[in-house]
Amino acid sequence: MGPRSVPLLPLLLALLGRPGPGRAEGCDLQPVTEKPSITLSYATSTVPRGCVSNSSMGTDHEVHVLSVKWSKASPAPLTVTVTPRADACSRPAVLILLCSRCFATITSPCSNLIIRTDARLIPESTNRAPNPEPLIISSEEQLLAWALATYGGITSYSELQDPRRLQLHLGEDAHSPPECTPQENFNAILHLEAEVFFHGVKSCSRSDAQSTRAAHIIHLQSEPSSSISGVNLSLSCSQNSAGNQILILQSKANFTWFLSAECNIQLLVSGSYKMPLFPMLIPGNPLPDTEQGLIAEAFEKNYTVIASYSAIPASTHISLQIHEHETVETPVSTTSTVITQPPDLPHQVLRTLKPWKCTDETMEIVIIRSYLEPIKDVVNITLRDIRCQAEKNATHFMLKSPLSHCGTSLEGRGYANNELILSLAKDAVLRSVRVGFQCEIPRELFLRLFPTADFKAPQTELEINKEAFVQASMRWMDHPADLQLKECWLVASEREPVLLVQGGEARGAGVAVLEGPPSSHGRKVWRFRFTYSVPEGGHIPFSAFLRCKAGLQNDTIFEKVLEVRVKDAWRPLNYRGLGLGAVLGITFGAFLIGALLTAVLWYIYSHTPGFQHGTSLGEQQHQPQHWQHPEHPLLHQQHGLTPLGPPEPAQPPANGLGEPAQCH
Repeated sequence: MGPRSVPLLPLLLALLGRPGPGRAEGCDLQPVTEKPSITLSYATSTVPRGCVSNSSMGTDHEVHVLSVKWSKASPAPLTVTVTPRADACSRPAVLILLCSRCFATITSPCSNLIIRTDARLIPESTNRAPNPEPLIISSEEQLLAWALATYGGITSYSELQDPRRLQLHLGEDAHSPPECTPQENFNAILHLEAEVFFHGVKSCSRSDAQSTRAAHIIHLQSEPSSSISGVNLSLSCSQNSAGNQILILQSKANFTWFLSAECNIQLLVSGSYKMPLFPMLIPGNPLPDTEQGLIAEAFEKNYTVIASYSAIPASTHISLQIHEHETVETPVSTTSTVITQPPDLPHQVLRTLKPWKCTDETMEIVIIRSYLEPIKDVVNITLRDIRCQAEKNATHFMLKSPLSHCGTSLEGRGYANNELILSLAKDAVLRSVRVGFQCEIPRELFLRLFPTADFKAPQTELEINKEAFVQASMRWMDHPADLQLKECWLVASEREPVLLVQGGEARGAGVAVLEGPPSSHGRKVWRFRFTYSVPEGGHIPFSAFLRCKAGLQNDTIFEKVLEVRVKDAWRPLNYRGLGLGAVLGITFGAFLIGALLTAVLWYIYSHTPGFQHGTSLGEQQHQPQHWQHPEHPLLHQQHGLTPLGPPEPAQPPANGLGEPAQCH
């Protein structure tokens, strides 16, 4: 197929159905002042202030100074690990730790490490230098001046805010500056790795929230120069935490999340992610990269409480602990406590895979069987209505059902609810596991082309001079009656666009608006028919695009484009793309091969013993006859050629091109 002259970019909207910032109205994020719903820490080597120098190289010790500050009381003792370079402790080192009113554990394989600190060390037997006079230091300048006067030089200085763990690498660098002059946002990656608590958690809830469904959002903010391309996320939840929570992880598109989770929680991840149960990378979902966009994403999925929103720098390791989520009080009577069973393996696997996909009228389940290996012994899968059983082959479980069947409920806003029932057989014992799920119904316009007026078996083939039937539909739970079909066009290369429908009325010859089925569960359906004709001798395109727009009275527009293949009854599809030169080349090749084969066969028969020119006609009838006809079809079939002549019309498949068979 050659290049198309139709510009596709204006036709294809990358953000169809994507929630806008307006959906986040009524939720103003505010810092959490009471006990937060999460404990979050992340790894970093960037410190608020720091410096390095080579001033200690001519002294008896290398000297490292750590100044720790707290925005609130630390929930755990500070852990400090001091490691030598190349497993050598030959040069004595000094660690100066300023951490007033804190508990700390310092470990190191170097017995000659000298520790000077005002922290309370655990255990008390940790080596520390004699300190007959407690240090009274009130500023950074005093601390550095004291260290320089006492030891003659400073190898490194780092100021840290709310650290959880510190790993200090010993060693000096002759290429460092001669003096240690602190700098803002200093990169201490050569000698320090820190894990720091994040205390900037924000939260909010929608003003009309009457739900216990809560969202936790982590927004990684990568610098353009950052080389970090993946993060290990350790996730844990309290035993009493309910399963009606979602964790939204936002990062740049080419980022990978390695998740270690012990939670019954939904996941929505950008980039890609991987879990211990699965050896392969799982593709994520495109997510907004703004605060309001992420809140709107949570609201769109019916999570009306933003329990935590954390915007942190890109990191290689994140630790997140989600505490018990308290239910939100509502104006109605008492709210019952949500009780869920402890998470088990089938729940974890299926909620990670999310094998369900919905349109505005169907639900489809596709599960690769190898992905179910961690569960083992899966012999059958059904929906809530056990008559809706998945078909299985060597590689997949597959099931497709209308949203009105198989026990699917449409009670939620924009969601279809059902259950996957897994039948597990082990040691001749059959048991069932139910995994409830919500399948999001995209808030977008759907376009389908049908060959007949019964609107069954959609296809993507448009036949010239034959009626075609179009259905446009979408679900809009808020105000479905306000939805209108604005316009529909047929666009083809090298031809003027054809307006089919505008404002709900037919435009152009051969177009008629049809009555659609009544609205149900917020679904609006529009139907029309048209005949695509091409003037005699006119250009017949290989493909065309149906482009329709639907929207509200306030100009909220949804657009959909459906590419269809144009079929001419006198031009089979498999002949498309052959120009006159190719046809003439095939014709000449067929003639030449036929002539050569005829000559070869005549030579063989003429030199075969017993061949007589006077052979009777009856005997000649037993001789092979195809040598007498250079255009005999058998010769062409043997050499991959097609005899010339008027082609037979191609018959389209019974269920339309590109339409997979449904599984029941």
